[in-house]
Amino acid sequence: MDTNDPMTFWQLMAVMKWPLVACLLLPPLLVYFGLHIIRREVIFVDLALAQVATLGACVAILFHFDPHDWQSYAFSFAFTLIGAAIFTLTRMKEHRRVPQEALIGIVYVVAAAGGILLLNNSPHGNEELKQTLVGELLYLQTPGQVLMPFALFVAIGGVHFVFRKKLIAISFEPARAGLEGLSIRGWDFLFYALFGIVVTTFVHIGGVLLVFSYLIIPAVCANFLASRLMPLLAIGCGISTLGSVAGIYCSATFNWPVGAAIVCVLGVVLLVTALAAKLLQAKPNPTAD
Repeated sequence: MDTNDPMTFWQLMAVMKWPLVACLLLPPLLVYFGLHIIRREVIFVDLALAQVATLGACVAILFHFDPHDWQSYAFSFAFTLIGAAIFTLTRMKEHRRVPQEALIGIVYVVAAAGGILLLNNSPHGNEELKQTLVGELLYLQTPGQVLMPFALFVAIGGVHFVFRKKLIAISFEPARAGLEGLSIRGWDFLFYALFGIVVTTFVHIGGVLLVFSYLIIPAVCANFLASRLMPLLAIGCGISTLGSVAGIYCSATFNWPVGAAIVCVLGVVLLVTALAAKLLQAKPNPTAD
């Protein structure tokens, strides 16, 4: 595409309008959850939950429900709750001989294999599997497709705000939370259930790869540059916004798949952030003398 042709450029940006709005409104909550996931040191739990949600969608397809129907979403969420229960129970100390990350990996690979088996006999199985990776971001063409998930994310953010002390404690200070008598399993299940709703919703929009990238890459970048929660959240949201705008611009300019473009841009931002953090750490402190 010739970026000097304003008509062509603006026509393409008009097509990208709702995907862009979705990538600006929805990722901040993903970034917040990503900060929790980084602190819990269960990096691939989001990928595993996304794959479990996808397995639920595959079961719905097996029962001949359309992937866009509410039944498909209900199957995805039901499977996600099962995953949430598994991750809640395997966090406890008695399982320390088997790292939780190993169990998360097992859940991911079994869910992925299960999805392949379920769609093996589907006439459009390959296309449906591909759709789980890339999502339907380019098919967002109406306000309701973006604003309804956004309203849901606002409600989930409200729950986190109301119970922020307890939910932050079990992620950032679990030892103190235990000493204060908090029900770790109960609050942990609530955390993973809400997380599962977010993952299930965004997988249908952006696919598995994009949900993982929004959850982890901005949070990792933020942890290179800050340590307190609010600066971490601000930096992470800024990076997700930068990655979204730049990725969608590259997608429109070079005719790249939009989800893959955003993921790659976020990867480049991560590399630049890591190098900048390294340089800042190596810079001599003039007050050290």
